[in-house]
Amino acid sequence: MENKLLGRSLLILAIVALSLSALWPPQDRDLVATFERTATQKDEAFTKLTDAIRKKQAAAPDRTYGNIRDAIEEQHLDLRKYFPKFAAKDSKNPNLDILARVQKLNAGKIRLGLDLKGGTSFLVELDVTKLDEFRRPEAVAQSIEVFRKRVDKFGVAEPVIQPVGDKRILIQLPGLTEADKQNARTIIQKTAYLEFKLVYQPEREGDPAMEDLIQRNEIPPGYEFKELSETREGQPYTEKLLVTQRPAGPPAQPRTGRYLPRASVVGDQMTGSPQIAYKFDSEGGKLFCEITKANIGRRLAIVLDGEVKSAPVIRSAIYGNGVIEGQFDIKEAYTLANTLENPLEAPAKILEERGVDPSLGRNNIESGVRASLIGAVAVLVFMIIYYWRAGIIANIALSMNILVLMGVMCTLGSTLTMPGIAGIVLTIGMAVDANVLIYERIREEMRQGKSMRAVIEAGFAKAFSTIIDSNLTTILAAIILILLGSGSVKGFGLTLTIGIAANIFTAVVVTRLMFDFKLQQGWLNKLGMMRLVPDTNFDFMGKAKWWFIASWLLIAAGTVNFVNRGGLHLNGEVYGVDFAGGDALTMTFAQRVNVDRLDSTISAAGVRESVIQYQKSVATGKELLEIKVGYEEGAKVEAALQKTFPEAQFTRVGIERVGPTVGLEILKSAGWAIFWGLIMILVYVMFRSEFSFGVGGVVATVHDVLMTIGWYCLSGREFSAPIVAAILTIIGYSINDTIVVFDRIREDLKLGMLGQSSYKAVMNRAINQTLSRTTLTSFTTFIATFALYWFGTGVVQDFAFCFLVGIITGTYSSIFIASPIVLFWHRREQAIAEQRGKDAKTAGVELPKA
Repeated sequence: MENKLLGRSLLILAIVALSLSALWPPQDRDLVATFERTATQKDEAFTKLTDAIRKKQAAAPDRTYGNIRDAIEEQHLDLRKYFPKFAAKDSKNPNLDILARVQKLNAGKIRLGLDLKGGTSFLVELDVTKLDEFRRPEAVAQSIEVFRKRVDKFGVAEPVIQPVGDKRILIQLPGLTEADKQNARTIIQKTAYLEFKLVYQPEREGDPAMEDLIQRNEIPPGYEFKELSETREGQPYTEKLLVTQRPAGPPAQPRTGRYLPRASVVGDQMTGSPQIAYKFDSEGGKLFCEITKANIGRRLAIVLDGEVKSAPVIRSAIYGNGVIEGQFDIKEAYTLANTLENPLEAPAKILEERGVDPSLGRNNIESGVRASLIGAVAVLVFMIIYYWRAGIIANIALSMNILVLMGVMCTLGSTLTMPGIAGIVLTIGMAVDANVLIYERIREEMRQGKSMRAVIEAGFAKAFSTIIDSNLTTILAAIILILLGSGSVKGFGLTLTIGIAANIFTAVVVTRLMFDFKLQQGWLNKLGMMRLVPDTNFDFMGKAKWWFIASWLLIAAGTVNFVNRGGLHLNGEVYGVDFAGGDALTMTFAQRVNVDRLDSTISAAGVRESVIQYQKSVATGKELLEIKVGYEEGAKVEAALQKTFPEAQFTRVGIERVGPTVGLEILKSAGWAIFWGLIMILVYVMFRSEFSFGVGGVVATVHDVLMTIGWYCLSGREFSAPIVAAILTIIGYSINDTIVVFDRIREDLKLGMLGQSSYKAVMNRAINQTLSRTTLTSFTTFIATFALYWFGTGVVQDFAFCFLVGIITGTYSSIFIASPIVLFWHRREQAIAEQRGKDAKTAGVELPKA
């Protein structure tokens, strides 16, 4: 026993240590201090450098990195002397590489989103001059999705990507270091045109050789001049080539990037240097096979973005795969692989780069954080009051749950936004569920007069199956979101999976360890628990039909409102700027006005949703104010701000129409992910129980989503990106609650209750048995969410309202939607049981009650 306790204790301590190390330091530190602290072999020149940096910092404290860089350039210092391990030997710019390493070392592990910290904004223009008018809108839409995929692979979470006007795209990325910004510029502007062109070869005897033509500067019709630069036997080598102007192959193949679904970085088998392996799809493989089969013995130039990377001789027909060789470093190789997988239809260039302030004002951020803290503390206090000592143990496990969740999120580079903070609070409320299941089982065992050790053993053992079932169904849905979703949907699925895994671990392992330790020390002779929900014997199934009908009538009312407000089109009034796009008002100013005051003025003008950002041009240092609102609302906002803040001297630079930040691709991926997630839930529940249970669980989940959307619409609110996350959370919450009820029904059926009672009685008994757990879990999640709603503002309040409705409907549907479907499925067994009861009554025999 002692060895088991020691082993589990060491495991938990190791996980805590890893989580703390992943979280430290949580916030950015003083970059100048980190620069000084990490340097070695400091001399008089380095001291002179740091003095110069501090003088610049005093004059311009908001450009720390620029101050350090400028001071180094002015002092003409080589930093490799002071940071010998920070720069690679083959570095082209060692000073900037060293600064990038120092900045990364200095960065806080908790990455904050655009709403909390701000970031960098790139305004990108597409060159659509070579496309006809009909293909231009398609090219812009395709480019947005390509940028989104590139940024996702770059590792930046929660970006803002939206069209501006006819051929421009705005890309905003949170919290980038200078090295990250340079990588982002490369990724954004890299077109990734991969072409295969045949190298000139004399067709008839007597035709001049390629070398002779190049020497005479004669270029045959249909060919163009190119250079191939590579390394041969360790020495740089340049070869001049004549290659076909058009790519090799049929006319239907203008560029082969579109036929490359996959590209990855591999190492050369001989040298280990990075290469890019690519794989064609079936259509591309067929075309490439035709090209190589028809030109065996000729050289084929592999041209990437107009530059020849290699020109091997075709030895045989090639189908499917290939490798691009070149003088790549590892970073260049990964960038190229990323862009090859996501090629642009039109070349892109960055018109302007700006630093952007947080889109939420200080008051909004503080109110959101305050609401989150109040919600979390309310749950912790309730657990102590209701479960006493067991509640303290649960709270310790909950605290570790959040620590592990944050540690893993930081390790994966996830970005924390205000809705994300709210989601963590909801995680606390929902994580209580596993502890409540265990404690309510312990309460049942204590009534049987068992010893405390037997009570703990049985309580954990009987709750374990339900905990695994209820959480595993949610994990299955989350995995589908990761596999099929994109952008924020994929990120949500990942966070949900981490949270659930941490929840299971802390409830089953950490909580059990603390109980076992108390038992071993003799500190646990009894457990005091309050009981707010007494034993009940309600006939839930007796009135279920009417509740079932009433629910779908309410859903119908919400659906009608959704349709009337334009819900079938993304430009309907039910959708906010995230979905429908709107006006982007840009203004100059003489005096800054607090973002919270701007937000209040805009709301008073009748504009419900706005995104406010102060921005600063990287090139000119000029500051601007940009406000995004709904269509045709830009002029109204301008007039309201000029009237309210005359001293600011707001002057319009322009109003442009901007597209949605939540693209159709994200919505489609979310829809398919939800669909296949429900299918997975159906299959798993059917496997664990039977088909009717799976159908009941899926229908109840769909009911909860539709009911939440309906009531959200009836409240007059607009849909925004965080509401998608709220609805996805509701799916997990709903199926979790339903599975707990179903597990108890299944347990009672295994105990032979059906032989003693009707199917209806067995279901009523199971629902009454789990009513205390259902009520308590719903209550803890409700108080956490209500705190977010009452004390939060803006998007946090909308997020909380959506989830409040989801909590109520999720709890209700487990009883009055999912269970009646199972009962209806077994109506034949129910009819037989009722007839048996009537026969017994006629004969004067009383059947045993369940």
